[in-house]
Amino acid sequence: LAKDDEKLRALLAGVVNRQTRCILIDPYANAFNDGPTGGGWESDLTEMKPELHERKYEIDSLCYPVRLAHGYWSTTGDASVLDTEWQAAARLIVKTLREQQRLKGPGPYKFQRVTAVSYDTVPLGGYGNPTRKVGLVHSMFRPSDDACVYPFLVPSNLFAVVALEQLSQIFWEELGDRSFAEECEEFARELAELIRQHAVIEHPKRGRVYAYEVDGFGNALVMDDANIPSLLALPYLGAADLDDPNYQTTRGLVLSEDNPYFFRGTEGEGIGGPHVGLDMVWPLGITMRALTSTDNDEILSCLRMLKETHAGTGFMHESFHKDDASNFTRSWFAWANTLFGELIVTLHDQRPGLLTVEL
Repeated sequence: LAKDDEKLRALLAGVVNRQTRCILIDPYANAFNDGPTGGGWESDLTEMKPELHERKYEIDSLCYPVRLAHGYWSTTGDASVLDTEWQAAARLIVKTLREQQRLKGPGPYKFQRVTAVSYDTVPLGGYGNPTRKVGLVHSMFRPSDDACVYPFLVPSNLFAVVALEQLSQIFWEELGDRSFAEECEEFARELAELIRQHAVIEHPKRGRVYAYEVDGFGNALVMDDANIPSLLALPYLGAADLDDPNYQTTRGLVLSEDNPYFFRGTEGEGIGGPHVGLDMVWPLGITMRALTSTDNDEILSCLRMLKETHAGTGFMHESFHKDDASNFTRSWFAWANTLFGELIVTLHDQRPGLLTVEL
């Protein structure tokens, strides 16, 4: 739509510019104030600034701005957002990812919070649980804002591969900086190979699957979380092919009780996560299941669940109880509503017949 809608182009360009400014303020932050107002989590034990609302470092916070800028540029042909500030932010993204390989030390970031909630703080002085420095990128937090158990968060490392490839394309084709483009491409190849070596494991029941988190010592966390990047979402992000055998095996695992955060009840089934507790299904996960499915019956089942579990509000929620959809979190959750909208537009374009089926 943006290609033919000037106002929508201006809106999206504004978001790209805003994200650029945020990265230049602090590439390790995940939430920002509207100016240097203070507030938020000022008492956290990390290098807070008045512009920051929260400083939970997540790899995906650096990847999504690249995804948006690349999508905007490749769709509209408008390179005005790729200005000197954006280029500086892009270089800072790559610098931060390199720092968090921690090949030359722990790096500048650490985080702790005084809290009774274990996933809201980071162990061992704020640097996270031990890792062998194999070259994968550390992430202290997941896209859910929950702390990682093992700091090599696999779906986020795969998302970083995609972001680096997108940066390479922009700097090669549009900006003419072939040196930096080659640097990004080489980094992407390096990470992809390291993921193959360290993050694809042998599950005793399922065979070869992607782990959710690893530590480089051979330890792995086998699960998935509904928040994206997730293992389920890898094809959506361009991080795996739908027909990749490892992805398909992983998909079967995470959409079953072999995933400790997959819940099935009388109201619906799907992936949740530790953020709001057990037995809570996230519509994000149901929507992503449909977006990554080639099975019409599976897609219709997802649409039916989404239609029947909004508790009469007409909106997607953060989560709902598997046995009682009226027990939900967040009456307004823009991420889930937007992703649901994307699903409907995608089905309209690719499988329009499904939208005529009575649910």
